[in-house]
Amino acid sequence: METLRKQIIKKLSESPKVFEKRKGVPLEYASNVFNNKQLQKFISEKAFDQMQLCIEKGNQINPLLADQIASGMKAWAVSKGVTHYTHWFQPLSGTTAEKHESFFDLNVLGDQIEKFDGDQLVQQIPNASSFPSGGIRNTFEARGYTAWDPSSPAFLFENTLCIPTIFVSYTGEALDYKTPFLKSLQKLDDAATEICQYFDKNIDKVNATLGWEQEYFLIDRSLALTRPDLMITGRTLLGHAPSKGQELNDHYFGSIPTRVGDFLSELERECSLVGIPIKTKHNEVAPSQYEIAPVFENANLAVDHNILLMDLMNKVAYKHNFKVLFHEKPFDKINGSGKHTNWSLNTDSGINLLSPGKTPMSNLQFLSFFINTIAGVFNHKDLIKASTVSSSNDLRIGFNEAPSPNLSIFIGQHLMQVLDDLENVSKGKLSPEEKTDLKLNVIGKIPEILLDNTDRNRTAPIAFTGNKFEFRTVGSKSNCSKLITVLNAIVTEQLVHFKTAVDKLIEAKKMKKDDAIFNVLRETISYIKPELSLEEKKIDQNNLQPTPKILPSYVSSKSIDLFKNLEIFSERELNARYQVDLEAFISNIQIESRTLGDMARNHVIPTAIRYQNVLIENIRGLKDIYGNSYNKLASEQLVILEQISKHIEEINEGVTLMINARKKANTIADFYKRAIQYSEIVKPFLSDIRYKCDKLELTVEDNLWPLAKYREMLFVR
Repeated sequence: METLRKQIIKKLSESPKVFEKRKGVPLEYASNVFNNKQLQKFISEKAFDQMQLCIEKGNQINPLLADQIASGMKAWAVSKGVTHYTHWFQPLSGTTAEKHESFFDLNVLGDQIEKFDGDQLVQQIPNASSFPSGGIRNTFEARGYTAWDPSSPAFLFENTLCIPTIFVSYTGEALDYKTPFLKSLQKLDDAATEICQYFDKNIDKVNATLGWEQEYFLIDRSLALTRPDLMITGRTLLGHAPSKGQELNDHYFGSIPTRVGDFLSELERECSLVGIPIKTKHNEVAPSQYEIAPVFENANLAVDHNILLMDLMNKVAYKHNFKVLFHEKPFDKINGSGKHTNWSLNTDSGINLLSPGKTPMSNLQFLSFFINTIAGVFNHKDLIKASTVSSSNDLRIGFNEAPSPNLSIFIGQHLMQVLDDLENVSKGKLSPEEKTDLKLNVIGKIPEILLDNTDRNRTAPIAFTGNKFEFRTVGSKSNCSKLITVLNAIVTEQLVHFKTAVDKLIEAKKMKKDDAIFNVLRETISYIKPELSLEEKKIDQNNLQPTPKILPSYVSSKSIDLFKNLEIFSERELNARYQVDLEAFISNIQIESRTLGDMARNHVIPTAIRYQNVLIENIRGLKDIYGNSYNKLASEQLVILEQISKHIEEINEGVTLMINARKKANTIADFYKRAIQYSEIVKPFLSDIRYKCDKLELTVEDNLWPLAKYREMLFVR
C-alpha cells in the first residue's frame, strides 16, 4: 500500500493546473479602501476638515463627527456588497484579531434594519478575548475595549468592513502592538520637529516612514499536510537535508516558477485592491524561498499593510494549493527568513531627514539625525535585541547569511571618514577658517561621496543604506511595530538630550547655533564609534544568547525609566509584555517538543520497525535457501538491522527523557526560571532526537517513509 506521501507525489507529477489570469479593465488602486477620496464623497466638507485635524493633531473625534463618518463608511461598504464589520486589531498573540458583527438586525416586527453608528465605529467590547495570555487582566480573559484608529483607513476583506483599532484593557493599559506604537510616533514627531526648527522654522511635523521586506517559503499544501510539524509548529522538526540546497546560489533572483508567478499575480491584485503598494517580488537565496516588498509609507500604515499582506498571502496561497511558511527557520541547514525593516524620518515638506542634502546646512541637519539615531541604538542596544528575539528567530540569527548576534551598525567607509573628520573639530567656538574648511571639506561633500557607498555588509544587524537605517534581525513572522516602537522611543530620548545639550551651550556659553551643534555632535561621535563596523565580522556561535536571557532588558530600570518618562509604557505594561514573551517562548518549545515526541513514536519508529520486518524477511529467506552460509550474503542486512534497532532505542529513550525534562520544567512557578529550563534542558533534546530520526530517513526504504522529504517540498513546484 502506498503512503500518502507517495500518492501526493504521483498526483503532483501529472500536468499542473493552469490558473486563468484575470482579464479586463484595470482595477482602480485602493478601490476597497475607505480613504480620503471616499470619505469626501460621504461626509460634509466641514466634517472632512475636522477629520483631517483629528488625524494630524491627534484631536478627539466628537460624537457628531463619528456618526457622520460611520454613516458614510456603512453606505460605502454596503454599496460594495459588504454585510459585516469588525474592529481589526493586533493583539500580543502575533496575529490579527477580529469579531465580526452584522450591519443588519431585526426589529420587534421582524423587519431587517441597518445598524451601525458612531458609537459602534469608535469603540467595541470584544468580550471573551484572551489577549494577552499571561498579561494584564481584570478577569480570567483579559477583556478590554477596541478603539478606532482614524489614522489608518478602513478597508474591505472579502465581505467584511475592517476598521483598524487599538486594544486596551478596562483600566486603559495597552493589550496590543498598535497602542504604544502610536504613542511612540507622536513622541518622536515632537522631538524631531524641535530639532528641525534649528534648520527650518517652517517644518511643523515629522513622520517616521517604514519599508519592510517580507521573506517567506512557499511549498505545496498537499505535501505540507503530510507533515504534522509544519502544520502545528510552522517548521520541520525533522528531515534530512537534500543533496543540493542553496550551494550554487542558482535560486536568488532567478526566474520565478510559473505556478508561483500565478500566485503572485493574484496576490498583487488583492494587494492593489486594499492599497498595499507592492514594488518588488523575487526569488530568495534558498530553494522555494521568496521575497515581496512595497514602497516606503507612513510607518503606521506600513505596519498595518504588512500584517494584512500576511493574511492575504495565506488566503491566496490556499486557492493555489500552496502553504506559506512565515517561520524564521522552517528548514534546517538552509537560509531562514527575515523581515528587513527600513526606517527613516520625513518632514511634512517632503524632506528625508536621513538623506544628505545639497547644502552644508542641510547636511548638518542630516548628520544631527544620523548620529543621534546611532547614539540612541548605542544607549539601548540590549533593548533593541529584546524587541526582535523569539524562540523561532533564535534558530535564524547567527546562521548562514543571517545577521550576527553581535549588535553593530554598518555605515560604510565614506561616512566613517566624515565622522572622523567631524570628531577632530576643535572644542568650543570654531574659527572662521575651521568652519569654512569643515563645511567645504566634510559636510559639503556628503552628497558626492554617498554616491559611491556600495558596500552593503550583509552580516551587520543594522546598516545605513544611503537614506535609511535597515534593521535585519526582525523575524519574518514578527510584527515590525515591536522593534519600531522601541526605536522611536530611544531616538526620541536621544534627540531630547541632544537639544538640551545644544541649548545649554547656546545659552550658557553664548555659542552660535552651528558651533553648539558641531560641539555636541563631536562629543556624541566619540562614544558611538565602538558600535560602528566597516568589515564583515566573523559570527561567534558562543555569543548566541537564547531569548529568555535577552528579554529581561525589557524590564531593566533603564528601560522602565525610558518608557515611563516618554509615557509610552507604564511599568505594569512592560512587566506584562515581559511575561507574555516568556510564556510565548515556553509554549512554543513545549509544542515543538510534544509534536516531535508524537512524530518520533507514531511515525518514525513504526516506519523503521516496518522496514526491519522487510529486512528480517529477506534474511530469513536467504537462510532458508543457503542454510548456514547465509551470514556472508546477509551481512550488510544484519548491520543495517542492528543500526536501525540502535536508532530506535536512542530515539525512544530521548523522547522519554525529553518528556521528563518537560514535566520537571512545568513545576517551576517563576516564568523566567521555567523559560531558562526549557531553553537549556528541554530544547537540546529537539536536535538530539532529530539527528537520530534523520539517520533513519536515510536508511529506511523511500517507499515506506510517510513524511514529505526536503527534496520534495523544496524542489517540487
